[in-house]
Amino acid sequence: MILKQNEITLKRPDDWHLHVRDNILLQLVLHYTSSTYGRAMIMPNLASPIVDIQSAINYRKKILSLVPNCHNFIPLMTCYLTESLDPNEIEKGFVSSIFHAVKLYPMNSTIHSSYGVKNIRSINKILERIQQIGIPLLIHCEVTDVNVDIFDREARFIDQVIEPIRKQFPKIKMVLEHISTKEAVEYIESSDKRTCATITPHHLMLNRNDLLINGINPHFYCFPILKSRVHQEALRRVISTGNSSFFLGTDSAPHFCNKKENIHGLAGIFNAPVALSVYASIFEELNALKYFEAFCSENGARFYNLPVNKDKITLIRKQTIVEDAIGKFPNHIVPFLAGKTLDWSIKI
Repeated sequence: MILKQNEITLKRPDDWHLHVRDNILLQLVLHYTSSTYGRAMIMPNLASPIVDIQSAINYRKKILSLVPNCHNFIPLMTCYLTESLDPNEIEKGFVSSIFHAVKLYPMNSTIHSSYGVKNIRSINKILERIQQIGIPLLIHCEVTDVNVDIFDREARFIDQVIEPIRKQFPKIKMVLEHISTKEAVEYIESSDKRTCATITPHHLMLNRNDLLINGINPHFYCFPILKSRVHQEALRRVISTGNSSFFLGTDSAPHFCNKKENIHGLAGIFNAPVALSVYASIFEELNALKYFEAFCSENGARFYNLPVNKDKITLIRKQTIVEDAIGKFPNHIVPFLAGKTLDWSIKI
């Protein structure tokens, strides 16, 4: 990485947790990722989830058909873990480089998770095969018990689900996705390199005060929900240490504006247009830019046993205002930090 007073040049980063949706949404949002990142781990929770090799191939083809010719971008496909999933399908997909990971959603934990896992014990045979073949297991870490406070669901999941899985299947490569709590940070720090985590820009930048003070901001509503400053500071602290078990995963998750600004507004923050600039500002605030390239471009690739990208990308210190909306009414999206000013911009 090359650091100058007003420039940061680093190996092209990867996004290890991304939602690009389908149809009109896919067309609107994809180029924001493909222009910035070399690869992205594509989440499988579509309305019709990616549960087999053929659906993954079809979705990948659709994504690639929309990538501009000038963008050197590779979508990495994931398999949606259901209780009825055939372990042989996972293995065939992994061996043929169609599946790069398996995604575990607890049932009804987030958008399009009704196909997810209700009973963890029911997937033991699948987890045995996942451990055997070495495909990474990506986990949405929240319990869905209605009696558990929404702010405690991640910490409770680690105790009730992650720990038992880790004890029974100690060799599984595991990523705790979009972590949001002090407990998750401490769990990863105390684990070996088989257990890693992604961190989003919004969980680093915001806490629940930003969501709830001065009126509820639906465009800051996400799962896992923003936590208190104590948890935000834990996330910020750990990225400032250079710990290689943590890496970039934006969890960029677009919804049309009328689905966000709604009495039953959907969870998800569309941060793809601004994520790298936000990460840069946060690392600079923490006096931790020396670890910025590793977090963005190296730690994740090494965890997934993939080569680090060879080409470079440059950020310049240039104030830019985030556009208010992307797309045309009624099919428009409000991006993260709409109308706000960013200190760093990607050099074109």
